[in-house]
Amino acid sequence: MTDVGDDAPTFTASLVTDEIEPFDLSDRLGDEPVVLAFFPAAFSNTCTDEMEALRDGFDRDDCSLFGVSTDLPHALAVYRAQYDLPFALVADPAHRAIEAYDAIESFEHYGVDTVAQRAVFVIDGDGVVTYRWLADDAGQEPDYDALAEAVAEAAV
Repeated sequence: MTDVGDDAPTFTASLVTDEIEPFDLSDRLGDEPVVLAFFPAAFSNTCTDEMEALRDGFDRDDCSLFGVSTDLPHALAVYRAQYDLPFALVADPAHRAIEAYDAIESFEHYGVDTVAQRAVFVIDGDGVVTYRWLADDAGQEPDYDALAEAVAEAAV
């Protein structure tokens, strides 16, 4: 399990902004803190609440924020547009990211076996994990104040 003090595992996936393109986490490390906000499923209630909280009440000026889920890239593109999310989403249908961070949730609803566990990791400019939060259940949102504090500390 990836923990505070570990080198951040890198992975490849698809980056969803106004376009869809390849994503390699290693290309994003080094300048400012990176926040990986893993969420189980686009369009679900708690996930949307979380993404809206990160959109509306979280200062993203000092970090690169990526929402990460196992949804397909085109679904995340629609989700991002519908909820006017100003940060990129990472589509991880091959489970590379959730496996690298051990943020795996068993989910046997709707014929889907595995989704991302709701989790947040902050990675500093040296590529070291400085903050880790894992939800006890899928309905729990992160402590946004603690996350902001972790980003501020990682930016120093």
